[in-house]
Amino acid sequence: MGIELAAIHYVYLVFIVFILGLLIRRRDTTMICVVGIFALGLLATNTLSGSVSGIFNSFVYATKELLGTIMIISIIVAMSRILIITGINETMVAPLSRLIRTPSMAYWGIGIIMMVTSFFFWPSPAVALIGAVLLPVAVRVGLPALGAAMAMNLFGHGIALSGDYIIQGAPKLTADAAGLPVSSVMEASVPLVIVMGLVTTVAAFWLMRRDQKNGTWRNGLVTVKGGSSLTEVGEQLIGPLLLSPRVKKTLAIVIPLLFLLDVVAMFVLKLQGGDATALVGGTAVLILIAITMLAHRNRGLEKITSYLIEGFVFGFKVFGPVIPIAAFFYLGDSAFTELFGKVLPEASHGIVNDLGVALANHVPLNGAVGAVTMTIIGAITGLDGSGFSGISLAGSIAQLFASAIHTGAATLTALGQVAAIWVGGGTLIPWALIPAAAICGVSPFELARRNLKPVLLGLAVTTIVAMFLV
Repeated sequence: MGIELAAIHYVYLVFIVFILGLLIRRRDTTMICVVGIFALGLLATNTLSGSVSGIFNSFVYATKELLGTIMIISIIVAMSRILIITGINETMVAPLSRLIRTPSMAYWGIGIIMMVTSFFFWPSPAVALIGAVLLPVAVRVGLPALGAAMAMNLFGHGIALSGDYIIQGAPKLTADAAGLPVSSVMEASVPLVIVMGLVTTVAAFWLMRRDQKNGTWRNGLVTVKGGSSLTEVGEQLIGPLLLSPRVKKTLAIVIPLLFLLDVVAMFVLKLQGGDATALVGGTAVLILIAITMLAHRNRGLEKITSYLIEGFVFGFKVFGPVIPIAAFFYLGDSAFTELFGKVLPEASHGIVNDLGVALANHVPLNGAVGAVTMTIIGAITGLDGSGFSGISLAGSIAQLFASAIHTGAATLTALGQVAAIWVGGGTLIPWALIPAAAICGVSPFELARRNLKPVLLGLAVTTIVAMFLV
């Protein structure tokens, strides 16, 4: 028997439509989310003070939910800064660079190294960690700079970020919005991430080689004046306090081993979600402290704080636009009752679940239609260029569809996550491509153009696979 929908349900649905409209037009959605929270609060409390307070309280709720994710990203970025400045990153990848001898090896080698690094450091810091070192190697063996940028982009901002299995920022957002355990979304995403990754990277490589043979390849190079490499900047900053080659080699072995031990511990101790993130974060903090003290010596105490501040600035800059949007979508589940009290109908299981039940009673929705719709919605939410700001919406709508067809919640949630991050996380939207484009000295617009066909093909194949998994 269906639940009778109240005005709150319809208002929530109207604002979801407004948010989608703004995303399609590539406009910012923060204001409409705040207005939506205000409107829902006004309906729930019937007081102006209650609805105004609800805006702030929903921000606090969203921040508390996201705080672990913000912290781990901030700490990883802080650690990556000291690795770049000391040149440890160069030492870490030097043995791998000697194995790259052909353009094909360069493409797949850079891509795989970028993917593995991005799982632990996230793609933007990973681009800085390995791009400056491996790009000259790739160009020397005949891989164009644009080809190297594509490899870093598709493997890092595509495969690694859309799965996000170590830091678990993306699955945390989508799982919370869908009311699911993080582990279930991660498990459901594995086949989708593999299919999307294989189809996209193989298609991109084939198109690149075909165009090179046909003489239609454009490298998209841009000239950067007065630039200096990250290593040069690091040497200027530390000067005489640079680590000795022997110490750098030792640390270049120890650091990956420590993270490898973290992964082993996750499997042995069955750590997932926040516990797994905490282990990686604590390891990164200890590495940051140890290397900073070795490199800066007497100034180490102050520099540790300096690097942490850099990391926190980056973390809150990335998640600043996400918090108001997540605050609105958290209201679709248990957060509404926690913030505004028991004002929904007695049999309600949350706004989104209620809408899903109503949809099942009125619309002939099935797994195939749900999968196609989730891919489209995920892609639309990625149009703002962040990839993360809209995945809460994808999670909410996945739960709505799953409630309607009584199956496939985790798969639909994972599909929305994959589509949103591949489009907006840094493979198609030009302003999201800047890290990889800048490090390789190519145009972000040309990089987006080269990525378009492979990513669209990957999304189509992944959606078909999802239809059979729902």
